[in-house]
Amino acid sequence: MSDLVPSPADTASAAPARTRRVAAQRVREARDRLTSSSGTRPAFDHELLRQYAQTRTSASLVVILLVVTTGALSSLWVSMVNAALWTCGILAIHAVVIRSCAKFLGQPPAPATTRKWRRRFVTLDLLYGLGWTVILIHPTDVGVVSNTLMLFIMLLVVAVSSMLAASLPIAAFASTVPVTAAIATNFVLRGTLDNYILAALAVLAECYFALLAHRLHSTTLATLEARAEKDALIGELEQAKAISDEARHRAEAANVSKSRFLAQMSHELRTPLNAILGFSEVMKSEIFGPHAVPVYKDYSADIHNSGVHLLNLINEILDLSRIEAGRYELNEEPFSLVHAVADCHHLLKLRASNRGITIHEAFEEDMPKLWGDERATRQIVLNLLSNAIKFTPQGGEIWLKAGWTASGGQYLIVKDTGSGIPDDEIPIVLASFGQGSNSIKSAEQGAGLGLPIAKSLIDMHGGTFTLKSKLRIGTEVIITFPPERVMAALAPLPEDTPPLQPDDSYERASARGRPIMNAGTGL
Repeated sequence: MSDLVPSPADTASAAPARTRRVAAQRVREARDRLTSSSGTRPAFDHELLRQYAQTRTSASLVVILLVVTTGALSSLWVSMVNAALWTCGILAIHAVVIRSCAKFLGQPPAPATTRKWRRRFVTLDLLYGLGWTVILIHPTDVGVVSNTLMLFIMLLVVAVSSMLAASLPIAAFASTVPVTAAIATNFVLRGTLDNYILAALAVLAECYFALLAHRLHSTTLATLEARAEKDALIGELEQAKAISDEARHRAEAANVSKSRFLAQMSHELRTPLNAILGFSEVMKSEIFGPHAVPVYKDYSADIHNSGVHLLNLINEILDLSRIEAGRYELNEEPFSLVHAVADCHHLLKLRASNRGITIHEAFEEDMPKLWGDERATRQIVLNLLSNAIKFTPQGGEIWLKAGWTASGGQYLIVKDTGSGIPDDEIPIVLASFGQGSNSIKSAEQGAGLGLPIAKSLIDMHGGTFTLKSKLRIGTEVIITFPPERVMAALAPLPEDTPPLQPDDSYERASARGRPIMNAGTGL
């Protein structure tokens, strides 16, 4: 649970990073607004114009239908010729708008061209709005029905223009304000109460649709800003992932290089060390005669013991480097876990007796053999038992237990009454070259490779490695081999079994007393 909670240092380091990012974002937004013609980012200017052009193009048929219908109804207050001329003129302006939108959508975005197209669209919408004022202004002697119809047409024009040009508010104002102003002024000049009411309705409708167009523009702009922020965050995540992947690759390459270096150096150190061990053994044994100075014999023994310790350390480093480099191969064969543990106990029994430590054995009987690397298993047991002896005080006890697991595998337990390991230091001692607290370091020094090597070897067998420890009480290590590595012998055939025939299966012929795996591994 503690791994999921950020530490104060992480929080403190993350706060300045967030502050810098927010400050950089504000500076970028301010710079974009200063260089933009609409108060937004330059990229947003082009995107808003693109949405405007797409909307006008997709709604082309709606505008044509509105113009043709209005031209037909305008015959109520103007002549047929004037209505036809007006219809053709508005359709011509609309055709220019559609052609300009299509041309704009086919060009790549650029700040200079965006400003030019923005001015062109606003100008075309202004001409479009002025064109509608020509047909909607009529003589003062027209009836109330015609006034109401023209107000309704004006509302349709304002509504359609506001919705189509919502992405470009200034264009919406250019196409609707002239129509509204002309209609309201025409109504006011007539001087009647009904016309005043119609003028007020026209102004209120313009204000309402202007507010609606502003809301639509704000919503579109917020959507664009959210999408831009999302794209920026995705870009930052991809950049951070690329940096992380590069760092991981470098770390993996450095780890492989380190493992190769350790393997090569460990191999090179063995040659002179073998000579040191050989000559020190000769000097210690006084093969060529006794030493003139007796203390030299003790010095020779010290040299030999130190050489043996150094050789063991080099072997551990070599094994660890081979495991980390993925070049450690198991030499699998049938072996007895109980016999391997008993042999390791016999090898270290004298060392434990010298320290006054008692080792107890508790093995289940008639345990079948395992399929695995016996040398690696012995190395696991020796490392665990050596650690138990090393950290158990004089007069302490060690228990060696082996038996069946609940799933049908086999387990080994090495338990001692030593100084124990704090819970927060267990991951440290399981890491390569990891050392525990000062109380543990006060014991016989080691390289911190025994437990990592043991865990790696048991993992290669597909088993589990569990370390339990309580401070000043003791440590317990549990390793398990999976059921797939337990070998069992088939029961002998009954005496009344008929003799084998030539067509009997190969399995029946080969099953007599042949050891097989307890679960299907094919081994």
